[in-house]
Amino acid sequence: MAQSPSGGMTTVRQAVLDLLRQLGMTTVFGNPGSTELPLLDRWPEDFRYILGLQEASVVGMADGYARATGRAAFVNLHSAAGVGHALGNVFTAWRNQAPLVISAGQQVRALLPNHPFLGAQDAAQFPKPYVKFSIEPARAEDVPAAIAHAHHVAMQKPCGPTFVSIPVDDWAAPCRAVVPRIVSADVAPDPALIAEAVRLLVAARRPVLVVGPEVDQEGAGAAMVALAERIGAPVLASPFSSRLSFPEDHALFAGFLAAAPQAVSQVLSAYDLVLVIGAPVFTFHVGGEAAIFRDGPPILQLTADAEAAAAAPAGTGIVGSLRLALPALHAALPPADRPPPAPRRRAAPPPPAEPIPAAWLLHRLHAALPGEAILVEEAPSHRPAMQEQLPRTRWGSFFTMASGGLGYSLPAAVGIALARPGERVVALIGDGSMMYSPQALWTAVQHGLPLTVVVVNNGGYGAMRSFSQVLQVRDVPGIDLPGLDFVALARSMGCPGQRVTRPEELDGALHAACRSEGPALVEVVVDAAIPTLYHRG
Repeated sequence: MAQSPSGGMTTVRQAVLDLLRQLGMTTVFGNPGSTELPLLDRWPEDFRYILGLQEASVVGMADGYARATGRAAFVNLHSAAGVGHALGNVFTAWRNQAPLVISAGQQVRALLPNHPFLGAQDAAQFPKPYVKFSIEPARAEDVPAAIAHAHHVAMQKPCGPTFVSIPVDDWAAPCRAVVPRIVSADVAPDPALIAEAVRLLVAARRPVLVVGPEVDQEGAGAAMVALAERIGAPVLASPFSSRLSFPEDHALFAGFLAAAPQAVSQVLSAYDLVLVIGAPVFTFHVGGEAAIFRDGPPILQLTADAEAAAAAPAGTGIVGSLRLALPALHAALPPADRPPPAPRRRAAPPPPAEPIPAAWLLHRLHAALPGEAILVEEAPSHRPAMQEQLPRTRWGSFFTMASGGLGYSLPAAVGIALARPGERVVALIGDGSMMYSPQALWTAVQHGLPLTVVVVNNGGYGAMRSFSQVLQVRDVPGIDLPGLDFVALARSMGCPGQRVTRPEELDGALHAACRSEGPALVEVVVDAAIPTLYHRG
């Protein structure tokens, strides 16, 4: 049956492939099964299929690719069990605001009433509530339009994953081609609220900016720096920001807010106005009294996330795309005449020692990185040390997960490397984290990606050790991870690796791995000292 780009008759498969071409989604991330074979039959030469060896890795790769490109990525999963495997990273994609169109195979429509092998009951409900849109179309001919709908929703701010379940016999059914459309993805802020923000900022004597991941996500970095310089106020990174919030070498950058209510309240109480840009108010990880909401300074929030604005316990929420909101605020503000903040104090690196201190490893990794390297992090117990020793200064150069769920960053690093050909990507990952999605290394090898994996091996779940101290619990099982050989694991998938236990070995190993033509892994055995993530009280 001939394809018609003007809305004539074709097949579901051909209509979907043509739609994906129109939308620029010719890189497909998947792990195939029997219910996906009709789509994959005679795979077109202008499409690229990125195979992941487990569905959580597949979604992590697509998430990294989407975040690095700013465009929706297409994912093809295998039926109900495959969606189940992927759900942890679907949740992470939701929290990352990563635009994904996730398709999943489904059994033959005629078999579904009898609960067949590989069939999903109520498939569209399975990934909820962590998708923005979810459907199993009522008719085969509705599949291409459902995918178009899913794409438009995925790209509307705040971006996020969407889901379409497709029965295996739908692909050959006749349908009409999808007519290309343009759907706006941006929302402008309320001019009256922008004017109120201007009034408060002009009147403030000691304002502070708390900046989050939406800035980098929207490509609004230059506008953010210009606004901060116009206001002349110190800038703090929001708690658990999953991207670069502000260049960390800028004179206005004042450091990172911890995800603890008392810590946030104490820091912000020194100011008379808090402007939160591109972040929730606020992301917390431990309990406690948040005095900032009871008797703290006024709070203004600029965000594209209407739910984050609605959920904030205090302050004025201004909903709008930052690429529109930041220039609007900048244009309305007169230049400020505030004294510059005091220079930020930075922790000195510790001296080398044996066992290797994690902070010294991070200091040496910073020295080894090529200037344009992209850092993808999943070593949560070492994040405070990373923030001190590995400053990020270039927009688009830092990614981590917003969800707290492990198993994201290694496959995401693969997706980012696919999206940014020729750029060095460095995955900084803990030994516990590494075991969640190690199979992503295989995909990196198959594509010859310039990916450096640095495994920080402290012999267990360091964050759990720290939280045991914070929560004053002891004798907790399941924290130590003896007997893991990450070099052998990497080599089994074709990735060269080196294990470092002595300080004098470190620089050479990191330098070589950061300049390898393909993937390379360095496992560094570090001091198992318990890091301090949050202070009680």
